[in-house]
Amino acid sequence: MSTRAARALSRPLTLGGLTLPNRVAMAPMTRAHSPGGVPGADTAAYYARRAAGGTGLVITEATYIGHPAAGQHDAVSHIYGDAALAGWAKVTDAVHAAGGLIFSQLQHVGMARKPGEPPNPETPPIGPSGVPLDPSAGPGRTMSQQDIDQVVQAFADAASAAAAHGFDGIELHGAHGYLIDQFLWAATNRRTDAYGGDLRSRTRFAAEVVAGVRAAVPTGLPIVVRLSQWKQNDFGARIAQTPEEFDVILGALTDAGADAFHASTRRYWQPAFDGSDLNLAGWAKKLTGKPAISVGSVGLDVEFTASLGGADAGATTIEGLLDRLEADEFDMIAVGRSLLADPEWTAKVIDGRESEITRFTPAALATLH
Repeated sequence: MSTRAARALSRPLTLGGLTLPNRVAMAPMTRAHSPGGVPGADTAAYYARRAAGGTGLVITEATYIGHPAAGQHDAVSHIYGDAALAGWAKVTDAVHAAGGLIFSQLQHVGMARKPGEPPNPETPPIGPSGVPLDPSAGPGRTMSQQDIDQVVQAFADAASAAAAHGFDGIELHGAHGYLIDQFLWAATNRRTDAYGGDLRSRTRFAAEVVAGVRAAVPTGLPIVVRLSQWKQNDFGARIAQTPEEFDVILGALTDAGADAFHASTRRYWQPAFDGSDLNLAGWAKKLTGKPAISVGSVGLDVEFTASLGGADAGATTIEGLLDRLEADEFDMIAVGRSLLADPEWTAKVIDGRESEITRFTPAALATLH
């Protein structure tokens, strides 16, 4: 496999004004190992090991933007405040010293947050319509126009800070039922103003975030938007029922300044819509012509949620992945649990050393290995 894997995975890729050395990214995985939201030396070493192991792009865990209702955990990293930003500067320095490139993933959790959760327990959760993802959590507060404007500005400020502290690009977390996704999804967006109703209106908030970030970062700094159909609480959810509906969302985000799309699926090999074998990233590329990143259980015999529950993840070949990359269905693959277990996964796959790969088990989640 080494020759074929090297040929498929070792090609450079251009995102915005940046050239990546190969087609493997480290998928964003929230680890909750940053006390008080401040990444430490262990975080810097953790990401640098993946860069040193041949991964072409490191995408950070979700980092909370500087808005009081953005977060839901005291140990998830912030991308605001002097201490956190100084910590991230050390992370970017370490990744660059290892020969890598790193993007900051920016997040606001919206109604995924429950009342009373840190880091600001006195602040109620907010969302497009105050609809909780967990019905047992009770309703939150519907965002006013002032709220919307403040959150858009907080995303822009976070992106500007990330660029100033060494990040090579920005990824906006618009997937998995968090705030941007809550505006896109009809089940959580019941607004009747300019931010709700039809799909184009539901995309307005996401487009404003992209445009705000684009204006706040240097020219050429790549902006990636991560999208998904599924949510943490609903694997069957869809923001788009058809390719035509998906095109409405992607078109608005492209016009706002997105350079690429990261389409999150639980299994990269599954078709996104009836009548085609294309996965969600494949459709993003076909509809926009922009680079697309795919993800979902790469290298695992079971899909990722089962592996987190303790199922033996096993190890599977990536022949199907190589087929899709060679066909240019999508441009890059993000690897999560497999790369979590083995920082040198990329180099071992490209070099044909699959027998040396350390398999994923839930124990890998316990530390920043």
